[in-house]
Amino acid sequence: MDSDRVVMYEQEIPDVLQAVSKVHQTVDSHGFDSSIYHLVMLRASQVNCCGYCVKMHTKDARENGESSDRLDQIVVWDQGDEFNEREKVALAWTEALTKLEPKTSFGALRAELREHFTEKEISLLTVNITMINLWNRIRVSGH
Repeated sequence: MDSDRVVMYEQEIPDVLQAVSKVHQTVDSHGFDSSIYHLVMLRASQVNCCGYCVKMHTKDARENGESSDRLDQIVVWDQGDEFNEREKVALAWTEALTKLEPKTSFGALRAELREHFTEKEISLLTVNITMINLWNRIRVSGH
């Protein structure tokens, strides 16, 4: 059936997608921790069940020096000692902003973030998480 075909966003709104890509360039120019960046990109993509993005961010993380052992454990990041406290709070923030549970205590999470990140880093982390959620949803809409 033709009515259920995938929308070709790249053809329909290339200017919008280019503008969104420029957000990444601007954020990247601030030099956020690349290891944490890759972890949160991958974890949000896993939560959102975006196979394309999981594959891409796993590859990117490995190319950035991330170990397969840690990448294998990211799905259960909160159950072991593979990740340090800074990484764990970043992953907790990622899940909180990706799952959007009504009872999430964002204030408590921000307090934890402030123990490990500057205000600027929290801002960059939040934008990165927001952006991967946008890309995940665009990709998932084509499933």
